Amino acid sequence: MIDVSFTYADLEFFLLILVRVTCFIHVAPLFGMNGTVPRRVKVALSVFIAYFLFFYLDHNEVVYDTVSGYAMVVMKEAVTGFLIGWGAQLCMTVANFAGRISDMEIGLSMVNLMDPLTRENATFSGVFYQYMFSLFMLITGMYEYLLKALMDTFTLIPVNGAVFQTEALIDSLVRFMSDYIIIGFRICLPIFCVILLLNCVLGILAKIAPQMNMFSVGIQMKVLTGLSIMFLTVRMLPGAADFVFREMKELMHVFVRGMMG
Repeated sequence: MIDVSFTYADLEFFLLILVRVTCFIHVAPLFGMNGTVPRRVKVALSVFIAYFLFFYLDHNEVVYDTVSGYAMVVMKEAVTGFLIGWGAQLCMTVANFAGRISDMEIGLSMVNLMDPLTRENATFSGVFYQYMFSLFMLITGMYEYLLKALMDTFTLIPVNGAVFQTEALIDSLVRFMSDYIIIGFRICLPIFCVILLLNCVLGILAKIAPQMNMFSVGIQMKVLTGLSIMFLTVRMLPGAADFVFREMKELMHVFVRGMMG
């Protein structure tokens, strides 16, 4: 006969684990793709992970006095899971930043597509880089690192043990913004430089042959040149993806240290 009995303390502990895992899955890259991953899959994956973590972790007693006290514990776990997943997701938004710069130079800034992560309008190049980085996450096994990091957070930050150090979190976020711009320009730098040279050539031709309509000619040349450079520099994306993944790991570590007591 199978014994499936459990206490109220076990149920409370399981629900707190589920809250942190669910918030992480909802915002984490690859897992949080609203247009690709159905909500039922997200919920099922969250329950599946929380179920195994429930038996893997040591059950510590959750201390609270009233219902509002337990609600505060739930909010603390939700913010903890959200910050860990958001630290990883923040690095993936570099693709949209690089894509917007590239499309402004190419002349495709008015072409908008649906971003699979945020479900907002994004540029053509941004969505392309977003899908490429998601593909590299699958190839390199970065998604396994995210799940392992989530499991390790329960050891470093026990349930109801998060202590939010606001100054440390804000300082780490400000330091990351400088790297954010560097990573974005690294991705779009070939297109930026080639289009800059093309603009110089078009400017010289406009002076030499003023009877030519350089506006109509330049638009076509920019699009063809930009797409060609994007095609030729695809082999550089694995290096850029490694750089993004290193920043993702570092930012997640910093966020976890900023919530450790």
